Amino acid sequence: MTPPAPPAAPLRADCIGDSAGGLTFDVAARGNTGAALLILRRREAGTGCASGGAEDTVSLPLAPAAEGRLRAALPSSVSLPEGRWDAYARVSDGEPRRLVPGVTDLRSLAERTPSGLLGHVAVRIPYATRQGNLTVRSWLRAPHAETVDLHLASDGLTVRGRVYGTRLVPGAAAELRARPGTGEGGVRRLDLAAERTEFAFTVPYGSLAPGLWDLWLRPAGDSGPAVRLARLLDDVADKNPVLTFPRTFPRARVRTPHGPVEAGPYYTRDNDLSLAVTPLES
Repeated sequence: MTPPAPPAAPLRADCIGDSAGGLTFDVAARGNTGAALLILRRREAGTGCASGGAEDTVSLPLAPAAEGRLRAALPSSVSLPEGRWDAYARVSDGEPRRLVPGVTDLRSLAERTPSGLLGHVAVRIPYATRQGNLTVRSWLRAPHAETVDLHLASDGLTVRGRVYGTRLVPGAAAELRARPGTGEGGVRRLDLAAERTEFAFTVPYGSLAPGLWDLWLRPAGDSGPAVRLARLLDDVADKNPVLTFPRTFPRARVRTPHGPVEAGPYYTRDNDLSLAVTPLES
């Protein structure tokens, strides 16, 4: 009996980010590759499976760049809706094969300052999944409120940030929005110090009910859009496992009308900024 053929070696892709927010993929592939494509497939929200619709697939031509190398470019001008996009390569008219990450250079992303003139901010960060495959995390925020600095005190949190794709007007404010299940939650309005595109506000912990609170910005006051605060303009695709309590954001212990609590900020799975307020035993 003929032994089964060994599985094909995974195709490896090097990724380089540019200062405009685009990505270049260099795929190692030898021999006759034919009309090769790099394919990005967006996953369904909350699952690890591709959505499968035409709007959830982006195909980029892979052109010879050097001996044994194929190159595809994903410029910032190509729309990539928000989500997680799994990367594949199709060569020699075969089936698309999952890519694994090679050398990744994202220094330009960490130094990037978008103009916001297009009314939105597009961010794409390649990363390795738990299975070792290559996926691109994409954000498309219009407008965008970027968290620049967090200052933690014993009784609250000061947030400094910058808006893109809009401007701050008199009446601009920050909001704390309680997630479902947070007792006596609702929406808390916070005063905002604003200068051109930069803003700052302070969240006092003393009045917050235990639960999870999401931070939003109202750059045009009640008449304008609500913008989720996030930290996107760097090279970290998932901040939640990297910036964690208590090492990065030590939690404060305060007394509230709801009893003693422990409170502090954290980044969600989508790199949005939130607060966790946890009751303590009296």
